[in-house]
Amino acid sequence: MSPRRPVIAFAMPDSVRHRVFPARSMEQYEAIAEVAGHLTEFDSAAARRVLDRVEVLITGWGAPRIDAALLDAAPRLEAVLHAAGTVKPYLDRVVVDRGVRVSSAAAANAVPVAEYAVAMIVLAGKRVLPIARRYRDIRTQFDIEAAFPEMGNHGKRIGIIGASKIGRIVIDMLKAYAFEVVVYDPYLDDAEAAALGVASVSLDELLRTSDVVSVHAPSLPSTRDLVDARGIGLMRRGATLLNTARGELVDQEALTRRVVAGELFAILDVTVPWILEPDHPLYTAENALLTPHIAGSLGEELGRLSGAMLEELRRIARGEPLLHEIEPDLLAITA
Repeated sequence: MSPRRPVIAFAMPDSVRHRVFPARSMEQYEAIAEVAGHLTEFDSAAARRVLDRVEVLITGWGAPRIDAALLDAAPRLEAVLHAAGTVKPYLDRVVVDRGVRVSSAAAANAVPVAEYAVAMIVLAGKRVLPIARRYRDIRTQFDIEAAFPEMGNHGKRIGIIGASKIGRIVIDMLKAYAFEVVVYDPYLDDAEAAALGVASVSLDELLRTSDVVSVHAPSLPSTRDLVDARGIGLMRRGATLLNTARGELVDQEALTRRVVAGELFAILDVTVPWILEPDHPLYTAENALLTPHIAGSLGEELGRLSGAMLEELRRIARGEPLLHEIEPDLLAITA
């Protein structure tokens, strides 16, 4: 049987759609589906006419929220394909409760985040941040090993907080190095940890013994300040905390105090607020590296997101199961 041509609509700001779905990408979607419209809101009469026909909504960053009212306006809707990571800000639980399938590009978006994290873990072990600053300041040869006797990655312990999609990719990538990897995740049992090739440990042990702590847990009410002031206090002098997840998972004030005191290193791609105040001490702290949330998909990496959702659309057209469908029971705890 030939694949059908689903009726689809894109729902996101135009600026996002043009970035994630450039002309060459749109041609691929138009080849297998009827594109009914490009929506930035769901309330206008024009939007309602599109929604009345649509079978698949393709959403992205900044999409209008999909709730019961939207479902009432879109009686033919059977699937939502989210061309980004987490769907939680954009989708009410009622959507899956009513039988609409939901898929996201979280697995695709996880790849560049994991690549960034692994790169930073390696650079942290080599003490690149302080060495580069020392070299910039003195601009001459110096005894690197005497100044940084713990530099190097061989045998270092890496602590992964959260065996999430990203966390698991990081774990897999770290197998190329001579690291000891330990994981804290309350949902990870010993058998799963063994299958991943890591040891499952308590959060306290991970923080107390790891040379680099990399945060990959989801942002939930239960994970706010997961690494709290007490946990920051457990980290040994000279350790590095790397956060590419969400700023609210870490007690930022406690971390800042130890970083400014020269006791810890911090590599932060996420903070609270999203952009720190201009006079925040982490900007100028010798032991800190801040980046403006660049770990996720940007630039050429956006093609991976549109490609992942294109494959999901092909599966819908062929009547096949989705590859990345979100299970209703996991919606509340997904990253």
